[in-house]
Parts: sequence; C-alpha cells; structure tokens
Amino acid sequence: MQPTITNAPFGPDTTLYTLTNANGMIVKISTLGGVITEIHTPDRNGQLADVCLGFDDPAAYLGESHYFGALIGRYGNRIANGRFTLDGETYQLDVNNGINHLHGGQDGFHRRLWEAESFATPKSAGLILSYLSPDGEQGYPGNLEVTVIYELRNDNELRIAFHAISDKATPVNLTNHAYFNLAGKGDILAHELTIVADAYTPVDSGLIPTGELPTVAGTPFDFRTPHAIGARIDADDEQLRHGAGYDHNFVLNKSQTGALELATRVRDPSSGRVLEVLTQEPGIQFYSGNFLHDGMQGKGRIYGHRSGFCLEPQHYPDSPNRAEFPSTILRPGEEYTTVMAYRFSVGD
Repeated sequence: MQPTITNAPFGPDTTLYTLTNANGMIVKISTLGGVITEIHTPDRNGQLADVCLGFDDPAAYLGESHYFGALIGRYGNRIANGRFTLDGETYQLDVNNGINHLHGGQDGFHRRLWEAESFATPKSAGLILSYLSPDGEQGYPGNLEVTVIYELRNDNELRIAFHAISDKATPVNLTNHAYFNLAGKGDILAHELTIVADAYTPVDSGLIPTGELPTVAGTPFDFRTPHAIGARIDADDEQLRHGAGYDHNFVLNKSQTGALELATRVRDPSSGRVLEVLTQEPGIQFYSGNFLHDGMQGKGRIYGHRSGFCLEPQHYPDSPNRAEFPSTILRPGEEYTTVMAYRFSVGD
C-alpha cells in the first residue's frame, strides 16, 4: 500500500485533506486553522480508533473550540497583559484570556484559512500549509510569512515542520494544540505519562510564569518516571490549584540546543497505544483538559472534563517579557524553524 492524500470540501470555504500511510494510519487536516481533525491509529489488536478530539462541523472550530487540533501563532501560550516592549517600542496585543494574551489572540492562526499544497512519496503523505500574517494582526509587528509542513510517515510518525520569516522584529512561538485520548473514549486520567524534564516554570494565578525554574523532584510535576495523569492531579498543591490541574510548561532536558529529541511518552493501558512527542523546542506545555466540559460534543462524542490532554512543544510562556528565558524574537534576515513529531506505536 502506497501513502496517499485526498481532499474533499469541509464547509463552504474549507478543504479537508486525508493522509493515509502504508500501514493504513489516517490523519485528517483542515485548511481552517491547519486543524488536525482526526487521527486513526491501531491498538494492540490492530483496531483503529480516532485518538484526536475534534468536530465534524468546521463552524465549531470558530466557536468555543478550545483550540482543538489547531496551529497556534504567532505566540503559543500566554503573554502577560498582552504587552511587550521590543527595541524600545511597546506593543499591545489582543487580550483574550482575562488580562492576558493567549495563543495568538482571539483571531489567531487557529481561525485563519491556510493555503494548501499536497504531496505523496513512497515513504509519506504530506500537506504544505502557508499563511501571510500582515503587519499589525492581533497587534504583532511585521509581515510574517509562515509555512507548516505536515508529513505522515510510514513508521506512524506525524511530523510537523514550521518555518517563518518577518520584515520586522516580532515574537514567534509556533506549535500545534492537538488534544489526545489514546483510548478513544472516556477520560485520560489512567494514561501513563513520562516527561523528560528536571524542572518546570511555576505560574501565578493568571498562569503567567513567575520566572523561577524549580526542580520537579518531590512535587506532583515529577514525571521523569511514568505516572498516571490522574494519580496526583487533585493533590493539595498551589500550582495545581492555579491550573485547576496540569497546565504548565516543562523545561526539557536537552542534549544540545535545538536537537530533535524525545520530550514525552504517554501510554494508555487499556488499548496499549503509545504516543511519543519529539521536539527541537526547549519546553513543552502539558495540559490535562481541565476546562473541557460536557457541553462540548463532536464526532458523536462528548468531550467532558479531562477527556483529552495536550502536549505542546514551545518556548516558555511570556518569554518576550522575560530576558532570562530563551528568546522568541525573530528579526529580519533570520529564519524561524522548528520541528516536532507525534510518534504512535503499541506497547504492552
């Protein structure tokens, strides 16, 4: 079986692309928001199930979508007060999360229509998405040209490569916001999570980093060995109270800056499905679906409390206001590039 990619209308202005690899694994991606709408991958018995939260109706992605499956930009995660100063000039961004800016603003990349070009090779099926974010969009400086390549490989790895250039200095921190449930149903509290991180970035009550980088040792944030997501999620811990569960950036252990390395591993005991996330980024946000609720429905399922988790490779939140954090500033003449991958397999 050769990898294939097909497309069909997905609402009046949107196209849905279906990528299939040589093993029969299926990924569907929309030109609206670059959203991953479905991921069908096998369990220990070879049975396919959709392990990605999403909707049948493209209009739902313009509502209370919780960023399901979407490309996130210009800046993944939060910027305090929606404001930063760059080269002596202060910029005010769209404020869409209390007093803060979240995931590029109310009308960030997750609500934009992307241009698409498909390809297939003997080893993979892929989709090239492009978007020009104009100077001033959501308050950001510079015209930003963005390209994102989704590639479903025959080893059941979905690789995502990001590229951007700008004609003015601007913060850039791109990622994908897919929600996973490796059982394809129920909640994710029994999923066993490992995060390759010795430290994390604690937050204040508005989920803005305090600037500290404490060790995870002796805390509910120590996932250096596998733990069920639900084992400590309701512990008496100030950080868990701030996030209503896990909603934190982890400082990844990197062998060298920019190396594409394993960041996290998740195993669902019920199905045997395993998800590994690889990234070149210095951090990864783990979110345990704390604000999902029974009023959210899609693809014949109810997306209740903690029915999905996110693992979002990224630079640290609020980096434009934190000189001590790795820089997220892209300047004219420079290229922003980063690669991440979702690798699916089956364990015991």
